[in-house]
Amino acid sequence: MATDKWAQWLLTRRDGDSEDLRARYALDLAAFRDGVLDGAGLAADDVLLDVGCGTGLIGFGALERLGPDGRVIFSDVSRDVLDECRRTAGGDGRCSFVVASADDLAGIADASVDVVTTRSVLIYSDRKAAAFAEFIRVLRPGGRISLFEPINRFAEQLRPDDLFGIGDSPVDDLIAKVREAYRGATEQAMRPMMDFDERDLVGWAVTAGFEAVELDYRAQVDVPADPVGDWETLKRVAPNPLVPTYGEAIAAALTDEESKRLDTYMTALAATGTPTRRTMASAFLRARRPHRNR
Repeated sequence: MATDKWAQWLLTRRDGDSEDLRARYALDLAAFRDGVLDGAGLAADDVLLDVGCGTGLIGFGALERLGPDGRVIFSDVSRDVLDECRRTAGGDGRCSFVVASADDLAGIADASVDVVTTRSVLIYSDRKAAAFAEFIRVLRPGGRISLFEPINRFAEQLRPDDLFGIGDSPVDDLIAKVREAYRGATEQAMRPMMDFDERDLVGWAVTAGFEAVELDYRAQVDVPADPVGDWETLKRVAPNPLVPTYGEAIAAALTDEESKRLDTYMTALAATGTPTRRTMASAFLRARRPHRNR
């Protein structure tokens, strides 16, 4: 049974344990997976280290592209999610599992892998530069990194108060209170998610010694997105593993009367099918360890 916060979020709290919401998210997750793997330039016999593997989105996607001599090392800070990956692997001999953080891959030998991948991992690290140093250490000469990271600072600067992507509304006062509850309770936990942008990713890669550094950046402001959907389901969702669900934040921030007013408005809005508005930015980064030291 999964008990730690990372596994709980990945398995239930990310999507409110809703099959419908899980299916909606799957399209975005598949695009992130394919972007990372396309950038990795896999060869059939590569050894790929998936750092912060979660439930194995990137790693199992890589197995489908690798040949019988290729291998995937699933690495994560959470033993629970690694156990989930083991169950999914079902004894596939091409898979191995290592408990490690992105900035301390001590369980991985120097120059032992061909590719390092991450998806939304560095945003949780206080030592991002150290993570890049670890990536280049474990890569063989000529090895590659292929990373995806959201740039959360972008939305925080442009739309800091638009919690649900609904724009101006009669419940702005209530949403502001919920937003403040998140800020007050989670400011320290959220700091690593906000303390960098795409230029920092490039800088850390270059400083670590990578070459052929390329970054693809995408930004969206007020782009039409999926409607709110079922409001009771959304309240069971936590936006990331380190913070309360929306429902928990609402309970902490609002009175019973205020909660009822928010429920009434959001339920009615969901019934209309009105699109939300997405403001976000993300980056795919690719780079190579030089074949020889400079």
